[in-house]
Amino acid sequence: MHPHIVVAGAGYWGKNLVRNFYELGHLYAICDSNELLAAGFSEKYPKVPFLTEYEAVLKDEAVDGVVVATPAAMHYGMVKRALSAGKHVLVEKPLSLSVREGEELVELAEKKGLVLMVGHILHYHPAVQKLKQILDDGYLGKIQYIYSNRLNIGKIRTEENILWSFAPHDISTMLMLLGEQPDWVFAHGGNYLQENVADTTITYLSFPSGVKAHIFVSWLHPFKEQKLVVVGDRRMAVFDDTATDKLVLYAHEIQWKNRVPIASKAEGQVISIDGAEPLKNECRHFIECIQEGKPPRTDGQEGLSVLRILTASQESLDKGGCTIFLRASKGVSVQPGSSQGGLYPGVQIHETACIDEDVTIAPGTHIWHFSHVLKGSRIGKNCRIGQNVVIGPRVTIGDGCKIQNNVSVYEGVTLEDHVFCGPSMVFTNVYNPRCEIPRMDELRPTLVKRGASLGANCTIVCGVTIGSYAFVGAGAVVTRDVPDYALVLGNPARHVGWMCRCGFRLKFEGDEAECSACGSRYSKESSGQIQPH
Repeated sequence: MHPHIVVAGAGYWGKNLVRNFYELGHLYAICDSNELLAAGFSEKYPKVPFLTEYEAVLKDEAVDGVVVATPAAMHYGMVKRALSAGKHVLVEKPLSLSVREGEELVELAEKKGLVLMVGHILHYHPAVQKLKQILDDGYLGKIQYIYSNRLNIGKIRTEENILWSFAPHDISTMLMLLGEQPDWVFAHGGNYLQENVADTTITYLSFPSGVKAHIFVSWLHPFKEQKLVVVGDRRMAVFDDTATDKLVLYAHEIQWKNRVPIASKAEGQVISIDGAEPLKNECRHFIECIQEGKPPRTDGQEGLSVLRILTASQESLDKGGCTIFLRASKGVSVQPGSSQGGLYPGVQIHETACIDEDVTIAPGTHIWHFSHVLKGSRIGKNCRIGQNVVIGPRVTIGDGCKIQNNVSVYEGVTLEDHVFCGPSMVFTNVYNPRCEIPRMDELRPTLVKRGASLGANCTIVCGVTIGSYAFVGAGAVVTRDVPDYALVLGNPARHVGWMCRCGFRLKFEGDEAECSACGSRYSKESSGQIQPH
């Protein structure tokens, strides 16, 4: 079989794909909607047709594979149409712009038995392949840290930011070198040229093995730099794609003297590699996969892994740099485009929620849109956390609690089991706050005991205890302790009656009451409190 390949998109990067498939003898046609490009390509490749209609490519039964090198926003639609037409596809990074779309493309390719390959070119770079072999052989020792810089002053895009434009290559390479997916990511960036387009970003990744990594990308840099550094406990490796010596190893050591670490430097060892062009290797691999029916190294699933990390990093950027958890496993945690994942087995967390480090969430709990759980917080099982809820830092919430929309549970507040917090109710934790006088060391603890209900828009002033099964009415302002089973209303809240644990008001005859709803019986004690029989 001699596959016929059409390159769709012959602009900034597509022209390089055109050249390579032509040199490999597999270029069947070039497709681009810009007719002004036709003359230049006809001069270079006189026998290769230049088409302006993508539909004509898809209808041509002689076409075996389509290479999509258009702007990222067009990837999903063009890849889907090509796969639906029975064509094998090589798509430039990223696979698409959403996880849901990426999953759909992967499923479609698998269903039709077609090759779906993503153009993560560093997988086909001889220096990176050699670096992978060195890591797998254990020559660097235990890997501790990886960082990459991809910097330039060059083509500045408006349809995608620097994260989506530059970082996919480095993310893909790190996943390949380490052979694992990260637990969590966070990202920071700066928008300097255009309000909503990041020009520089730094993305930080943490892996289950303990490896940490960061990726710095920018198109506002005085010179071009494409460098990846891998730090092991025995040696370090530097891949520099702009240097003559592209792969260099350093046997640096850290020696301890008088319990102080001191660096002992060594000369770099240049690793020889073959001079094959990475893009030609990539194009050749696509052809081989079509001919042999084998999955590509950078198949749809690999592209989907990169897409999930990009999506999580973008979410972190949008939220000001908060940590986004995404490791896929048998359980559930925050994962872009899905509520499934692995850090919190049996938990469902909406993709827009943000969960900090050192958080415990028990099975059965649901956390909804735009909520944030801060570090050191503990949430029990079978809780329901509504939209735009903030919990923490260092807050404990018991089992079976329900916290409605727009509630902030601050440090110093403790909720026992089965507490209900109505929409937009308010906790405080400092009694006499002033902006210019820090008083976080003067927190007054608030305890809400088992089964209590706090009505919508009520306010609980710090330093009080809300008793078991107490009921605070909507809009009430609580300034002192509330007894067990008490009903309080108003501003300031006044004790106006008693409530059954099922939530209905009790009517006492003398010292005895029977709930009209559930039949439970209560008695008043000499202390003025009530107790169930």
